[in-house]
Amino acid sequence: MPFNNQTILPAARKIKNLEKLLKTSFEYIVLLDSHIGELKNLVDLANAHGKKLLLHADLIEGLKNDEYAAEFLCQNIRPAGLISTRASVILKAKQNRMLAIQRLFLLDSNALEKSYTILERTKPDYIEVLPGIMPDIIKEVHEKVGIPIFAGGLIRSVEDVEHALAAGATAVTTSRIELWKHYSS
Repeated sequence: MPFNNQTILPAARKIKNLEKLLKTSFEYIVLLDSHIGELKNLVDLANAHGKKLLLHADLIEGLKNDEYAAEFLCQNIRPAGLISTRASVILKAKQNRMLAIQRLFLLDSNALEKSYTILERTKPDYIEVLPGIMPDIIKEVHEKVGIPIFAGGLIRSVEDVEHALAAGATAVTTSRIELWKHYSS
C-alpha cells in the first residue's frame, strides 16, 4: 500500500488548510475544492514539501469533469492521484499510471448495486465510500470487491474513524481539522 499506514487522508477545502497540512507528518493529502488556474502551483508546492496530492477531479472549477480533463490533469498537472465519481476519469487515471480512486455515494441499495457494476468496469486502485459512517456497508463492499476502501463523508469523531477502520477501511478522508490534529504525529 502506497499510503505508508496513513489512516487519515486529510482533505483540504481551502488553500490555507493545504498550507497547514504541508507542515504536518501526513504524506498524502486530498485537495477538494480548487481552481484550474492554481492546480499546477499547488501540486508543485506539495511536492516541494514531500507531500503527494490527490486531486478531486469533480471539484475543480473551470474544468469539465470528463476523460479529456482527466488526461490534462495526468499529463500537465501530475498529482499523485485522481478521485472521481466518473468512470471515464478513473479509467484515464489508470491508463496514465496514476492512483485512481472511485468515489461512491451509497444512498440506497440501488446505488450500491450500480456501484458494483461500475467497479467491475473501472477496477480502481481504491474506493472512497460516502457516507463513511456505515461500518456494515464498508465491510460488505470490501468483502465483495476486494479493493481497498477509504471512508469519507460525515466522519465527525475519533469514534467514527475507529469504526470505519475496524470495518475494513484502509483510511478515512476527512476535512475536519480536529481529526487531522488527533492523527498527525
